Order: sequence, then C-alpha cells, then structure tokens
Amino acid sequence: MNDADYSRHLVYVITEDWFFKSHFFDRAIAAVSAGYKVTVITRCRDSAREFEKYGLLTENIEFSRRGSNPITELATIFKLRSTLKRIKPDIVHNIALKPVVLGSLAAQLAGIRNIVNAPVGMGYVFTSQESKARVLRPIVKVLIRYVLGNKNRRVIIENHDDFENLVSGGFARRDSIALIKGAGVDVQIFSQRPEPNEPVKVIMVSRLLRDKGVYEFIGAAKIVRSKNSSVQFLLVGDIDDGNPTSMNSEEIADLANSIDVTWLGARTDIAELLAESHIACLPSYREGLPKSLIEAASVGRPIVTTDTPGCREVVTHMVNGLLVQPRDAQALALAIEKLVEDPNLRKLMGEENRRKAETEYANEIIINQTHRVYDSFYNL
Repeated sequence: MNDADYSRHLVYVITEDWFFKSHFFDRAIAAVSAGYKVTVITRCRDSAREFEKYGLLTENIEFSRRGSNPITELATIFKLRSTLKRIKPDIVHNIALKPVVLGSLAAQLAGIRNIVNAPVGMGYVFTSQESKARVLRPIVKVLIRYVLGNKNRRVIIENHDDFENLVSGGFARRDSIALIKGAGVDVQIFSQRPEPNEPVKVIMVSRLLRDKGVYEFIGAAKIVRSKNSSVQFLLVGDIDDGNPTSMNSEEIADLANSIDVTWLGARTDIAELLAESHIACLPSYREGLPKSLIEAASVGRPIVTTDTPGCREVVTHMVNGLLVQPRDAQALALAIEKLVEDPNLRKLMGEENRRKAETEYANEIIINQTHRVYDSFYNL
C-alpha cells in the first residue's frame, strides 16, 4: 500500500519487541485493519521479524533498559527525533516509563502534537528500593510531570491506584487519562476449562524477576509442601537480562534443582498449562495490570496475589481470589492452603474470574478503548 492509502500513521515506541508482541500486538493489528499505517520503533530482534507479515513496519533503535547515563539517553532522544521527523507520524504511542520520557521529548522536538503515553506499571525506578532507583526517582518525577502534563497529551493507565496517584501528584489532568485494564486476553484461546483431577497444581507465570515475588513463591511452596507433599508448584518463565531485578545464573541453577518447585522455563502453551492447574499465583510487589492473571481469570482459575497496585485491580479478596501482603511467604502459603482445601471456593472464584475476563479484559474491549484514545485527537 502507498501512504495515500492509509488514513493516519500511528507509531509505537517501546524498548523490547517481545513485550510489544505480548502486550500490544493485537491492538496494532486492529489499527492496521482500521486503516492506520503502523510503525513500531524498538530494539528489533526475533519478534520484530514477524511484524511485517501482519502489515507492521519497524524501525530499530537500541534502547538501553538498564542504563541511566544522561549522554546515552540524550543520544537516544536525538535518534528518535531523527526517525520521527523522517517517517512523519500523526500519533506517537510511547509504552513503558523510559519510552514515555524519551519518546515524548523526541516527539516534541520533531514537532509532533498527538502523543499517547502509557507508563504500564511505573517501572523499576518507582518500585525498587535500591539506592540507584532512589537517586533517580525525584529526577524522573520531574520529567514525568513535564511529559504527561501537556494539554494535548493522552495518558493510558492500567489500574485505579496509578490513575489516582497521577492526578493527586499533579502529574496529569484527570480528563487526559484513560483507564484501560491491561493487554487484553483472547477469551477463545484462553477458554473456560473445568478443573483437572487432583493433585492440586499451583502455577506462577512470570518473568524471573525478584520484584515478581519469585522467592516468596518458592518459600510458600516449601511451607505448603511440608504439610501436604502432594501439592505441586509450577513456575513458568525465563530470565530478563535487561531488567535490573532479574535473577542471575546462580539463582536459576538453585531454582532448577529445587524439590518444591518445578521450573518449566519459557513456554508458549500458557492456556494449556493454566487449564492443567488449579490455582494461579503472582506474589508481585507491583504491577500495571498483570497479563498472567487475566489469562488465568479467562481460563476460570482462582487467583492468589498481593494487595498491591495492579494485582488488586484484578482480584477482590474472597470474591475471585485471595489477597496477601507482599514479601510474605507465610501469608502466601496460608492463602494457597485455603484454596487447596476448598474445591467449592475454587470453583466459585473461577466462575467469577471468567465473568470478569469476558466483560472487562477481552481483547475486543481493550482494542476499542485504546482506539477511542487515538480518535480523541480528531474528535475535538
């Protein structure tokens, strides 16, 4: 197709192509179907090679997720600016904290007015207690207030906690924020399934990050299995070298040798693994809105997670799951034991989760809400 065949040009700016494929791909494909020319600016690796099959264009920029060198980040801003001036988008949609800051500044320098910013969980700088994160936090707050506060910007937030924090902190105007609950889920692929036969299986699907509560999951497994060795604990996911809180090789070796948790590594058959399990667990310290939980909800599984932003957006305590305090393996174990011992409660919670998946998280809902944000630039 020629440029004249497209209605508008939409550009996504995101650090990792695999994250885009996992969380935004369906929205981008729907935008192509709606007549948009769509370009993804990212670190182009294996996932990006698949994008063109679906009508998406790509531009490679080597973002540094771990880095905080101001000279490197300034160079990235000017690379982005140059790319944006060349491809001339109508809308720039920045995804995650670093692209929100760098992408907004680059778009502004390139003279682009229509900018959508999606912080998706606020990131390492706001969640970590490491000294580096604490030093960077006040600087990043100033930058976020600047890039989100412009009257022509739109902000997409995934949970009510972040929504209220942005408003009360003066980071963004209430009328500029759209609350869109996560990445969406294909409710046909992640169809409701009856529970399998026992023994009970507890599954955690997550990147292997300390902030996801991997160690609390392992600790809870040891506690539960010391009383009931028939309960099985499955951990699905791989390391993420670009994330400062990723587990290292020694920690992975210890995990692989664990007698209480079966580590399955990275898998693509998540729907089947959830269907073969009884309880979904994510003891994360903070989230935007965790995709693994809405997938578990769609399959009809009860959830044990933490009473933290993002996680409590998905779960109402004793309605569709159980909430515990973060960083507490003992409390996590007690909650898991409660569901292990009560199949009727698991069934009721699972049914409520399926209802929520169909009415709040289904792909069609998330796509329509996101496209309404794009349309808002032109429906003034």
